[in-house]
Amino acid sequence: MTTPKTNADDAERDDVSNMADDDVESERDEPVLGAIDTETGARGAVYALAARAFGEPDPELYGALADGSFDEEFATFVDHTGLAVDSPDLTVDDDRNTLAARYNDLFVVGYSEVIDGTDGTIDNQGPPVSLYESAYRSAVSWNDVNLDLARAYEYFGCEIDQEERRHHDHVRLELEFAGYLCRLAAADAVAGGADVDRARLDFHDRHLTILVTGLHDALAEEPGTSIYGRLTAFLDDFTEADVDDLDARLDVGAGRAATASSSDNAKNGGEGR
Repeated sequence: MTTPKTNADDAERDDVSNMADDDVESERDEPVLGAIDTETGARGAVYALAARAFGEPDPELYGALADGSFDEEFATFVDHTGLAVDSPDLTVDDDRNTLAARYNDLFVVGYSEVIDGTDGTIDNQGPPVSLYESAYRSAVSWNDVNLDLARAYEYFGCEIDQEERRHHDHVRLELEFAGYLCRLAAADAVAGGADVDRARLDFHDRHLTILVTGLHDALAEEPGTSIYGRLTAFLDDFTEADVDDLDARLDVGAGRAATASSSDNAKNGGEGR
């Protein structure tokens, strides 16, 4: 997700969005204010880096994982979020080919099984773990999930990079958008910040929490998940803490119960809040 640089980006690090936000472009004008909410800005950096980690391990990403620089940067931002969540271990011992094989086996490669050799019936299965929210929304149509996301992205001036050919409910896009909303709220800390915080909470309830929970549960059933299992377990705790903090800021008072109710509602065919 390529987004305009906010004041929060300046307060944290100019190139965080360049490293992580490469799928969505935004033309939204942003406020120029002196006050920066650095904790919310740090949360935005965490979401953006998490999105980068869910990309295929290209040489640049693998190098940062292997030499520990990605882990160090991630932990630094987590420490500045104001949330009582421990940073995960995001270092790897695998060589790049092995890590790429893990990624493909978990998220990319499906399989086909011949069910009936007499008539050629074949059971086609997708990869063991889906990176798309709609896979965890059996009672809600793919179209409804993606249209709702498309409206949210459009409202905040974001566009999907068509060259990537990802649907709106891909985990990288949702994490990148969550990071952008954080940086927008951080830069808008004086005027209207609560409005962006409400948008952040709504996005958690309607989409991101459901996706992260689904990913966490799916990966927990797979062997050899490496950094992906550790990262998703962290995100499950991190999004919960972020939601609870947003509830407190906005005096909602529902905490995780609200998102749990939203998730249950979604599984029964609803759309959350």
